Amino acid sequence: MLVEQSEKNKFRSGFVAVVGRPNAGKSTLLNTLLGQKVVIISDKPQTTRNRIQCILTEKRGQIIFIDTPGIHKPKHRLGEYMVEAAKSALRGVDLALYVVDASVPIGKGDEFVLEIIQESHVPCILALNKIDLLTKDELLLKIAEFSKLAEFKHTIPISALQAENTATLVDLILAELPEGPLYYPEDEVTDQPEKFIVAELIREKLLELTREEIPHSVAVLVEQMEEKKSLIKISATILVERDSQKGIVIGKGGSLLKEVGKLARLDIEDLLGSKVFLELYVKVRKDWRNQQMNLRELGYNLKDLRD
Repeated sequence: MLVEQSEKNKFRSGFVAVVGRPNAGKSTLLNTLLGQKVVIISDKPQTTRNRIQCILTEKRGQIIFIDTPGIHKPKHRLGEYMVEAAKSALRGVDLALYVVDASVPIGKGDEFVLEIIQESHVPCILALNKIDLLTKDELLLKIAEFSKLAEFKHTIPISALQAENTATLVDLILAELPEGPLYYPEDEVTDQPEKFIVAELIREKLLELTREEIPHSVAVLVEQMEEKKSLIKISATILVERDSQKGIVIGKGGSLLKEVGKLARLDIEDLLGSKVFLELYVKVRKDWRNQQMNLRELGYNLKDLRD
């Protein structure tokens, strides 16, 4: 009993790759687990483009979640970067957390993700998300279907939106991690610089307010963040691929751009704890998602992931 107790009290830490198809709810889950907004969310697929580390620290241990883009069939160089970012996140981690939208049928995309996980030889926890949309019988059927596809360390039904079973998920993850050090300071929740998070918050508002091809065609580059006496002045450029998209993003009389700025500013002020003056510009960079130079400037460097 004493041995078991001392095992329980060990400080555990490690790295967990969060993988899944687009729109599985990975970002919502991480924000719920961390108790604050660290990763942007949207109902548009392929919202997450980068590999982002989110850090959960408590008295029992520290979990470094690596949030990854949804794994999909890429159609351009940015898509290739996103899929490679998800694959490379599985290298050198202690655990994979496979997040699935349990409310939709299992498809070839799910099997593709499972293949990638199995090739990595990383132990995996399956989190069946969005169970608030299922009956008990539907959930049991989904668990049975996945159990035929692969072996998992644990299978846990959750609702990231309702925070259902998310505390139990943390318990399961910590139990699988080795004894280890505190990798990051206790108050740190992400490894990303403020500029990156500011750009993402602006992009989130664009995702909310635009439709069709626009969400996937925009990128945000924070050009300047300057601290004045009582506020922070931020200048950011929104990149689009065509002149017609520029008109849509600006909106009639600048209405859409103003709304993006207003909503983003509120979130940025909450993040930085300061008043913010936000200037937004829109530029056309034709086919930027296929231009290596543009992708590198925005922080999407495929070569870095493969090295």
